[in-house]
Amino acid sequence: MTQNKYDDPAFFEKYSQMSRSKNGLEGAGEWHVLQRVLPDFTNKTVLDLGCGYGWHSIYAIEHGAKKVIASDISSKMIETARIKNNDPRIKYECISFEESNFGEAVFDIVICSLMIHYLPSYQDFVKKVNKWLKTGGYLVFNVEHPVFTAKGDQDWYYNEAGEIEHFPVDNYYLEGKREAVFLGEKVIKYHRTLTTYLNELLNGGFEIIQVKEPTVSSNALIAHPEFKDELRRPMMLIVSARKNKHCQVKKLDTLSRV
Repeated sequence: MTQNKYDDPAFFEKYSQMSRSKNGLEGAGEWHVLQRVLPDFTNKTVLDLGCGYGWHSIYAIEHGAKKVIASDISSKMIETARIKNNDPRIKYECISFEESNFGEAVFDIVICSLMIHYLPSYQDFVKKVNKWLKTGGYLVFNVEHPVFTAKGDQDWYYNEAGEIEHFPVDNYYLEGKREAVFLGEKVIKYHRTLTTYLNELLNGGFEIIQVKEPTVSSNALIAHPEFKDELRRPMMLIVSARKNKHCQVKKLDTLSRV
């Protein structure tokens, strides 16, 4: 079962102080890229996996979605989402991904933001989402980049003066559990290679539409010059895929750095 760190009061309080918690989608560093790869929500039924505060759910409703089911393992996340982003067209559910069963061919679009690296099995994720999506439906997810998750501690290498030297990458091809430090707390994440993220989709009945490695936006760099070091490493990976009519179709349209 996926860990539920977010129901720890101290951890959740720290999370609530993050920019993406306070400022919504505009406070998320990858949003300027993720927004451009999202499909048309008009009259669509949407599943928001790992919905957190519900920012993506309310965005889908505001852009024409007729219904959103938003799920998260954390009761604190769901409680906050119901306060911050309440709408009768959004149904919030507190449930783990492993326990979720939404039926077959239910959704037009599945969104999953920063959840997959907490899941022990990516293959199970692909299988279940493929089942839940209608043929031709879209899966869009963002996840911590494999370069970022490889070593585990997810920190820079510093010299004796305390200055950043470089970002270390180690054990890249050794997939599996990592113990990372996030918001000052130890959390369990799962590292996978870029090949795994893409090929599991291709082998699981999807065609890949876009792959993005978002960098810090120019506006963010102007407002926060200290972010310049984030141009030295990729932190996020964004993938857009579509459920095929025929599972054997394998297509790679776009692989780009933005």
